[in-house]
Amino acid sequence: MQNSPELSPENKYQLLRDISLKIKDTLDLNVILKLLLDLLKTVLDYDAAGIFVLSKSIEHYDYSIPGQKIAGIAKYGFDEHPVETDGMLWEGKGIVGYVINSKESIIVNDVRKNSHYIVGREKTLSEIAVPIIKDDKAIGALDVESDRLAAFDNHHLEILQFFADAAAISLEKAMLHRQILEKKKLEEQMRTARDVQSGLLPANSPSIEGYDLSGICIPTYEIGGDYFDYITLDKNNLAIVIADVSGDGIPAALIMAAFRAMLKSQLKSVQEPSKVMHLLNQQIPEVSRKRDFISAFYGKLNFKEHRFTFSNSGHNPPIILKPDGSLILLEQGGPALNILKDAVYNSSSVSLDPGDQIIFYTDGVTEIFRDDSKEFGFERLKRVLLSCKDASAEEMINRVIESTKSFTGTSLYRDDFTMIILKRK
Repeated sequence: MQNSPELSPENKYQLLRDISLKIKDTLDLNVILKLLLDLLKTVLDYDAAGIFVLSKSIEHYDYSIPGQKIAGIAKYGFDEHPVETDGMLWEGKGIVGYVINSKESIIVNDVRKNSHYIVGREKTLSEIAVPIIKDDKAIGALDVESDRLAAFDNHHLEILQFFADAAAISLEKAMLHRQILEKKKLEEQMRTARDVQSGLLPANSPSIEGYDLSGICIPTYEIGGDYFDYITLDKNNLAIVIADVSGDGIPAALIMAAFRAMLKSQLKSVQEPSKVMHLLNQQIPEVSRKRDFISAFYGKLNFKEHRFTFSNSGHNPPIILKPDGSLILLEQGGPALNILKDAVYNSSSVSLDPGDQIIFYTDGVTEIFRDDSKEFGFERLKRVLLSCKDASAEEMINRVIESTKSFTGTSLYRDDFTMIILKRK
C-alpha cells in the first residue's frame, strides 16, 4: 500500500488490521498518536503530519477544567518552535482549527492563498486535513503537509478520512482511559485534602466544668469553606470561633486554612475580639481575591466568671436561648472580612446564667430549600431548638440535622452545614 492514491477493500481491511495490531498493547494516548503517524506513512506520502486530540468535544462550550484543552499531539516534520496550539485549535484558527470547528475536511493546493493558514513550517506549500469524528462530535484532527504545490487530491482525502475514522475508536478508548486515571488521581487528592481539612477542625469538644459543648461541620463536597474551632487561651478562657468563606470547594477550603492559621497566630498575642477581627481584616486580602469574603464570629468564654465577650463580622448572629424560651441575638461587631479595608469592629459582652445556651451556626443550616423553593429558615430553626432545649448539646445538633434533612427530603446539603451549641448547666 506504500504511497498508493487509492484504497481497495482489501487495503482498507489490511489498514484496519494494521491499526489494531499496532496499538492493541497500549492505552497510552501519546504512544498511540505516534504509532498512528508511523502507520500513516505507509499509506500516504507526506513531508509533515500531525494528529491533534482534544480533551473534550469542541461542542462542549462549558469546558471548565483548567490547563490545556488539547489532550494529545503527535507531530512529524514540523519546525522545532511551532505556533501555540492550544488556544489556536480551540478558537478555530489555522487550517486544523478550522477543520475541528467546522467538522469539514479540506484540501489546500497552495497554503499561501488560504485565509485560514497559519505558518507552522516554512517549507509547506500544500496541505490536507480531516476531522476525527466520534458520535458526530469532533474529537481532533489529522493533518498532512507537503513541500510541493497541489500534492493532494480527493483520493488522498479518502485515504486520510478512512484512516481518521479507523483511528477514532482507538483514540476514544485511550482518552477514556486517561480520564479514568485522572479521575482516580483527583479522587485520591480530594480524599487527602478532606483528611487534611478534617485535621484542622476539632476532633472532640473540650470538657469544661459546668458547661456542655458540642460542634459539627458537614461539608457539601469533599472539602468546604466552613470552619469552627475551640482554642484554649489560658486556664480561664476558651475561644470559640465559627466562620464561613464565600464560595465552596477547593478555593474556599484554601482560604479557610489560611484564615485558621492567621487566627491562631493572632491569638498568641491578641485576644480582645474586636482587635482580632481588625487584624484579620487587614491580613485576609493577602490570601484571597477581591471578591472573596469571610463571615466570622469570634467569642471568648471566661468560664470562671461565666462571661462571654465577642465580635461578629457579618456572620449569622448566634442565638442565646434563655431557660424561659426567650432569645437574644449576638449581632454586634462589624462587616464581613475582606469587604471594607478600613472597617471598624466592636466587641460586646454578655453574662451567661445557669440554663443559658448559645447556638452558633452558618447559613448552611437555615438557607436550605425544598424542591418547591421553600426555605428552612430561622423560624423553623428556632422551633426545633425550643422543642429540644432541655436535651444535651450533641442531641440538639442531631435534632437540627434530622429536621433539616426531613424538610428537604434528602441527606445531602447544598451548602456546608456547621453548628456549635454551648450550654451552661
